[in-house]
Amino acid sequence: MATRYRFGLEAYERLFRGVKNVELLEGEVYEMSPIGPRHAWKVARLVRAFLEALGDQAVVWPQNPIRIPPHSEPQPDLALLKPRDYGEALPTPEDVLLLVEVADSSLDHDQERKLPIYAQAGIPEVWILDLEQNLLHAFRHPKEGVYTERRTFLPGEEAEPLAFPGVRIAWD
Repeated sequence: MATRYRFGLEAYERLFRGVKNVELLEGEVYEMSPIGPRHAWKVARLVRAFLEALGDQAVVWPQNPIRIPPHSEPQPDLALLKPRDYGEALPTPEDVLLLVEVADSSLDHDQERKLPIYAQAGIPEVWILDLEQNLLHAFRHPKEGVYTERRTFLPGEEAEPLAFPGVRIAWD
């Protein structure tokens, strides 16, 4: 018989510190898919676009963990955080302005597993960039654990983060 273990944040951080390509979602440890060149290039382009558009208005946090108590520590591809020093503690949902997941082979996982965690945590906006279909899905306004607004952007359309009205980001 197999035994299933659930981890809290402290145990996960102690036991998996230094282990690459894993994240904690609702107490379960998941191995993340390797990042391919197209995925890495999209993340790099988004980082540059956000840095150029926002400067010091937000911390651009690429491929780093977000602490979501009590049982999750996902590593989105990119996050925009409220400007402050995160050197002593990982950001929490209250710090997050926008999360971005780039989905090459992980679209189902991002939408079905991670998106509900983000909505339940009250993260105001999540973008999922679907590399297979070349579409950007924006999920906004979480309420009672679900996002109440979903918008799909087509290639050539720029997206505007809710936290930064008037700032347009080319994502494709």
